[in-house]
Amino acid sequence: MSIEQNLITTPVTADLLHGHLDVEETAHGLLPHRLPAWARRQIPDDLLSVAEAQPSGVRLAFRTSATTVCLDTLPTKRVYQGFPPPPDGVYDLLVDGRLTAQATVDGGNLRTITDMRTQTAEFTPGPAGTARFTGLPTGEKDIEIWLPHAEITEVIALRTDAPVEPARDRGRRKWLHHGSSISHGSNAVSPSTIWPALAASAGDVELINLGFGGSAQVDPFTARAMRDTPADLISLKLGINVVNSDAMRLRAFAPAVHGFLDTIREGHPTTPLLLVSPILCPTHENTPGPLMPDLSGGTLMFKATGDPAETAAGRLTLTIIRDVLADIVDQRSAEDPDLHYLDGLDLYGERDHDVFPLPDGIHPGPEGHRRIGENFARLVFADNGPFARTDQPPGPGPR
Repeated sequence: MSIEQNLITTPVTADLLHGHLDVEETAHGLLPHRLPAWARRQIPDDLLSVAEAQPSGVRLAFRTSATTVCLDTLPTKRVYQGFPPPPDGVYDLLVDGRLTAQATVDGGNLRTITDMRTQTAEFTPGPAGTARFTGLPTGEKDIEIWLPHAEITEVIALRTDAPVEPARDRGRRKWLHHGSSISHGSNAVSPSTIWPALAASAGDVELINLGFGGSAQVDPFTARAMRDTPADLISLKLGINVVNSDAMRLRAFAPAVHGFLDTIREGHPTTPLLLVSPILCPTHENTPGPLMPDLSGGTLMFKATGDPAETAAGRLTLTIIRDVLADIVDQRSAEDPDLHYLDGLDLYGERDHDVFPLPDGIHPGPEGHRRIGENFARLVFADNGPFARTDQPPGPGPR
């Protein structure tokens, strides 16, 4: 009889999951979502529908003395027609906060993107699989399993060689973050090494990551979801998707950001709120979108196709976005002292780009994620930063 036949099976329930806003019961198990059901009904495209269902920052958290842990899941993997399939998504297992083991899951559903511009896709069903972790440290311990950040994951069951119980509340502050594909984790190698996860670990906070690839578009439903989510700390990293999708002109962008902030403040009137502008991206610093894939060199790169001369007519670049966001915070902070601004160039600027350039012209690689996470922790969670600890107890969340 194999070891796995003697394992204790624990159905995965919502109290074992962290970092999500909603769960959907499927024919196989639980599908974590990073937007609530009412917001998902307002999503206008498949890009965001897929992104919010990819569990970036979502993890199982439990306490156990188990040394063998198996997680049964049904992944939905994404490939681009004409390109080699990407590596299988990684499951990171942390013991008492330290990355201890990694695994992948074979099989699963396949979502083949046939047109990168429209995100048209073909769906092929596949079998469930298992992420296996053996030889874990003995004794009682807190375990987190971070789900693959770019792979839709239906969680079926947890199987262990000792009983499990939900993780204890460690009293850590809840950090609610919204951003683009960089916050989602594009080009990071594993879910606990995306920059928000690294920053959360350094800041000793609980992460809820609303980083949506291609979809930080200042959407009102995202603002309302954030308004209604309990949080002790909130950050917004806005701008790059508005530029690379050519979604707005200057006249619409500034009022949209004001409205986004107004909505969040309806639920979190005094919560520390940090507005972060885009990191350095030479592709879009002074050239508007739209952004298009460039396959001319044999690998996937991206290029901006807008005309810099049209910025005079209101088209946006990252340079313009940074000025707008800084002005908004300067204008509002006199009446909102808990609103703060962070220049994205302080997270990743020219010096960082010289050392860790953007592999595809848009997204940082693994070293870039680490650099951004380290800089965010140093600038934001430090004693003099906007998310510094205070003697005041955490707030109760939205009112």
